[in-house]
Amino acid sequence: MTRFSNIDYVVFLIYFVIVAGYGYWIYRRKTKSDSATKDFFLAEGSLTWWAIGASLIASNISAEQFIGMSGNGFTVGMAVAAYEWIAAIALIIVAVWFIPMYHKNGIFTMPQFLKVRYNETTALIMAIFWLFLYILVNLTSILFLGAMAINNFAGGANFEVIMTVLCVFAIIITLGGMKVIGFTDVIQVLVLLIGGLATTYVALTLVSEHFGLGADVLAGFKAMMKDSPTHFQMMPEKPTAESSQEDINKYLMLPGISMYFAGQWIVNLNYWGCNQYITQRALGADLKTARTGILFAGFLKLLMPIVVMLPGIAAYVLYKNGALQQEMAPGGEFHADNAYSAILSFLPDGMKGLSLAALTAAIVASLAGKANSIATIFTLDIYKKYLNKDASETKMVWVGKVAIVVSMLLALLLTWDDVLGIGGAGGFTFIQKYTGYVSPGVLAMFLLGMFWKRTTGAAAVTGLLSGFLLSVFFNEFAPAVFGPETWLYTAYQNAAGKYEIPFLICMGWAFVFAVMLMVILSMFGPKENPKAFEIDRKMFKVEPSVLILIVITILVVGALYVKFW
Repeated sequence: MTRFSNIDYVVFLIYFVIVAGYGYWIYRRKTKSDSATKDFFLAEGSLTWWAIGASLIASNISAEQFIGMSGNGFTVGMAVAAYEWIAAIALIIVAVWFIPMYHKNGIFTMPQFLKVRYNETTALIMAIFWLFLYILVNLTSILFLGAMAINNFAGGANFEVIMTVLCVFAIIITLGGMKVIGFTDVIQVLVLLIGGLATTYVALTLVSEHFGLGADVLAGFKAMMKDSPTHFQMMPEKPTAESSQEDINKYLMLPGISMYFAGQWIVNLNYWGCNQYITQRALGADLKTARTGILFAGFLKLLMPIVVMLPGIAAYVLYKNGALQQEMAPGGEFHADNAYSAILSFLPDGMKGLSLAALTAAIVASLAGKANSIATIFTLDIYKKYLNKDASETKMVWVGKVAIVVSMLLALLLTWDDVLGIGGAGGFTFIQKYTGYVSPGVLAMFLLGMFWKRTTGAAAVTGLLSGFLLSVFFNEFAPAVFGPETWLYTAYQNAAGKYEIPFLICMGWAFVFAVMLMVILSMFGPKENPKAFEIDRKMFKVEPSVLILIVITILVVGALYVKFW
C-alpha cells in the first residue's frame, strides 16, 4: 500500500492551486469575451505556438498513455512506441497539408468541413458519430484508467470518489473555455513531463538495484535489454504453429510490419488531422503559429515512450524476476495496466506527490479537451443549426457549458463499475480498437474531400458508413464467415479461443474498400464537384524554421527505428 507523507500532500496541493489559480487569472483577464463563441470554443488568435503544442500533448497524453500504454509496454514492449513515433511523422503531414486546407476555407469544426465540402447530411451524421465516440469511448476510458491508477497508487482509496473528483476538476477547467484549457495545459505538460521522467528514473534504478548494479539508470536500461531482448523489438514476429499464446496476443495487438501498411497511419492521420479534439487547438491561430505549434507537439511526441512506456517494460522485467508481485496485483487481481502504479509505489516522499500531480494533470487535461470538443460540436453543429438558429453568442456559450457538464456526468455514470468493460482488454487497446471502427471511413472521407475534386456527397456518406460496417465485419465476423485464413488476412485464436484478425489490419482493409467505393460512386458524378476546394500550391509552402523542425523530427524517428528495428 502506498502511503503519502505530508510533503506529498503539500506538493499535490501546490499543483492544484497553481493550475486552478492560473486558469482563473486567464479567465478573468478576458471575462468580457466570455460571450464570444469563437473565443470560448477556439481561443481565437490568443494561443501561441508553444501553448498550442503543449495543449496538444497535454490533451493527448492521458491515462490511456500513462496507464494503458505502460500496460502495453509490460505486455509487448518497445513495439507500442510505434504509436508515438509514427504520430510525429503524421503531425508533419497534418501541419503541411491538412491545416492549410482548413485555414484557407475558414473551417472551425470538423462537421463544418463536411458541410462545406459535401452536404448537411454528412455533417450531421459525423457530428452524432463524434459525440457518441467521445463520450462512450474516450471520456469513459480516460476516467476508468485514471481512477484505477490513482486508486492503486493511493492504496485502495474509493474508486467512485476518485472518478467524481476528476470529473469536477475537469469541469472547472473546461468551463473557462479553450483559452483557459490551452494555457493551463502548458503547466500540465511541464508537470506530467517532470513527474513522468522522475518515474522513469526510479523504474530504471529499481531494475539496476535488483540486478545488483547500484542506482544506475544506464545500467538499469542495459540490464532490461539483456534480460528481455524481445521487449526491445519494434516488430513482433508473425505467429507460427509453435508460437505461444503470449506471442499470438502480442501480434494481435501489434501485427509486425503489416501495421505500417494499414492501421498505424489510419489511426494517426485520423486522430491528429480529422479530430475536433485535436485540430481545435490550431484552428483559431494563424497558419504559421498553428504549424509551428503542431510540429512542436510532434517533437515532444518523440519523448513520450520514455515517459509512458519504459516504466511498463521495467515493471515487466522486475515482475518476471520475482519483484512487484503484490504491486502488480493489488487486491489479488493481476492486470498489466497496473504496471505504472506499481512503479509509482516505490517513489520517495515528495516525488509521490509530484507523480500523482503528473498523473492527475494528464487525466484532467484530456478530460477537459474532450469535453470542450463535445461542447463545440454540439453547440455549433447541432444546437445552432437545428435547434435554435437565432441563438445569441451568450446563449451558445451557455449551451456549451451545459453540454460540458452533461457529457461529463454521462461518462461518469457509464464508467461506474466499468459498465462498458473497459478494463477487460487493456485500456489502450480498448481505445485504439473501438476508435478504429470509425477511423477508416472518416479518414477516407477527409482525404478524398480535400485532395480529389471529383468526390461527391453521396460517396462521402457511403465511405463513412461502409468504413464503419466493414470495420465491424472484419473485427467481429470475418473469420466465422470466410474462415481463419484468406488472401485478405490471417486470423489467430485469442486467449478466449475465438479467431481474431489484428484490429490494425482490419482498419487497413476497411479503409481500402471504403476508398474504392467512394471512387466508384464519384465517377458517376461531375468531373469536378462544385463544392470541391480550390488548391493553391503556395499554401503548402513552409518557412525555413518550420522546415528545420520537420527535418530534425524525421531524422530522429529514422534513427530510433534503425536502433530498435
